[in-house]
Amino acid sequence: MEILETIGFDLGHGETAVAKAIVESIDPPQMLEINNKKNQITALGWHPKLGYLVGEQALIQAGVTQLTISFKQKPNNDPKYRETISTFVATYYRLLKESKQLEGGEGSYFYIGCPSGWSVSDRTEYQKLLQEAGIPQLNVVPESRAAFMQAKEAGKLEYDKLVASVLIVDIGSSTTDFTLVKSLEEIPIDFGSNTLGASLIDKAIFARTLANHEQKALLEKVFKEYPHHQARCELACRKAKEDYFSNEQLYSDPESFARGFESINEQIYFIPQVNKLMMEEILNQPLPELGHDSWVRSFHDSLKEAKEKLEKLGIVPKLLLMTGGASRMKFTHFLCQEMFPEPETLLRPDPEPERCIALGLARVGRWDLRAAAFKEEVNKLFTSNKLKDLIKRHIPELIESLTKPLTDSLIINAVKPGLKDWQKNKIRTLADLETSLISRAEQWLKSDLAVQIINHQCASWFSNKIQPDLAAQTDPICRKFQIPRSSLRFKDSIDPNFVNPELRIGDAILAETVGFIVNVVIGGGTVASIITLILTGHLTWPIALVYGASVMAAGMELNRKSVQEVIKTNVDVPSWVRSSFLSDRKIEEMCEQIKPELEKVLQEQLTADQEAFDKLISKVEQGLQKTLSTKVQSCIILIQ
Repeated sequence: MEILETIGFDLGHGETAVAKAIVESIDPPQMLEINNKKNQITALGWHPKLGYLVGEQALIQAGVTQLTISFKQKPNNDPKYRETISTFVATYYRLLKESKQLEGGEGSYFYIGCPSGWSVSDRTEYQKLLQEAGIPQLNVVPESRAAFMQAKEAGKLEYDKLVASVLIVDIGSSTTDFTLVKSLEEIPIDFGSNTLGASLIDKAIFARTLANHEQKALLEKVFKEYPHHQARCELACRKAKEDYFSNEQLYSDPESFARGFESINEQIYFIPQVNKLMMEEILNQPLPELGHDSWVRSFHDSLKEAKEKLEKLGIVPKLLLMTGGASRMKFTHFLCQEMFPEPETLLRPDPEPERCIALGLARVGRWDLRAAAFKEEVNKLFTSNKLKDLIKRHIPELIESLTKPLTDSLIINAVKPGLKDWQKNKIRTLADLETSLISRAEQWLKSDLAVQIINHQCASWFSNKIQPDLAAQTDPICRKFQIPRSSLRFKDSIDPNFVNPELRIGDAILAETVGFIVNVVIGGGTVASIITLILTGHLTWPIALVYGASVMAAGMELNRKSVQEVIKTNVDVPSWVRSSFLSDRKIEEMCEQIKPELEKVLQEQLTADQEAFDKLISKVEQGLQKTLSTKVQSCIILIQ
């Protein structure tokens, strides 16, 4: 069955939230509700008649005999832990299906978050545990990735920030995770044992309230016999903490208190309360779980350690994203800004941290599926021979565009200078002239100027012929995935190496054909023109006067080919004859005469050299594939 939706399941130590994204849409994910609320306390209760209950219902339903809260942790072999996790997820899944908020089965793909500090084996084990809940398709991904994706797609991150260094600080109920996202790659910053969670503050409020309670001994007895009462009282402490940090200014007055409330029975009440003075004492008191450091000191030291580790890598994050429900605590913002000051690092606390991860997980799931489909579409282009056929179709136009500028430049840079040297008697025989012309032509074809001409023509050919046809193939892919068409297009003015230094088109074009062209046309063709002048009588008598009639007579007895070879090899035309016989005007005429032949042979030879152009087509195809693959990696983050 086709996957229709991705479900972001944020199973947190303190709270749980679920969001849904439609795969074939770029609309924002929607929060799903359990018990008519988008966020639920992570609580699992057992009722003799109603069965398993989750969230608020587990807390308030009369008759609940078992209650477990804050049970998220690294996967382990504790049977009670494993049963609690799988039962909680299974109950959530059942309630969501019953309320018709999701498709269920193969049509729904669940993405469930975990702390970024968990190892790959931890994630794998956690995924196996969650699959015991009966969800057919699910994947476990780091919560930091979800926070990054939510910030990116909610428009909080510009593209330059997306591809730069982003530090994500996720302050959860059980842990605080630091993750560096550099060039879209996640790098967890490991601190070894990570127990710095906001639930430690709840426990400190609980311990303080219990220590000052009038019925302390009785409460301790109740908590021992009925653990679910202690769980409810701890949640009351959490409520007091959250109320305080939502209205800190209100509770700066010594007479004002943020309170929680839990009734044990009609006579016993548990009422935690905090104000500014009390909270400062709690935040700065030593905690055994933190090695007897305070919460504030531990958070400060963690930030400092993260900064030191980044400095060793030579990294200053451009952006610091804060997420996790406890990131609402304002003092954490101040500490982050103190350690990572602006303008080098911009601070971005998430405005809805309690929903951020669920929404982000749903986005991650949709992005994974759409990104995979996007890559598959581009790969189809690679494997369908469309690129090869596209290039092959335009090879005749490339040959035509190369012929004239190469011909003109060869004549100017090789033929004319060689004829001038022969005219001025710097070259003795016509055989020497032929050798000189070949050498000049070969040297010029290897020169920077020749490469510039070839590359310029190739770049122009690519921009005017290949690029439009290529765009006709890539634009529909970009439209389908709703990203800018320019994402897979080459710039109007491209690097002659197709943005790939390993691909030199000029080398491939002329590698096999230069020798033939140079020898036949530039060398032999030019010299043959001069010999023709000699044999048609223009130089017969001057040569006879110098070398004697017997030489010419003997020559006439040979066939024409032999005569040409004798003249080319043996005849050294006198210097006083050369300038008048081969005047500057005559050189120009001769060059004009051989130009059509040179163009014709050049074009024919390039066209006939199928092997050379097969190599060229293959190289250009490989270059396009490599460059398009790079573009895919660069623009894939734009997919929603």
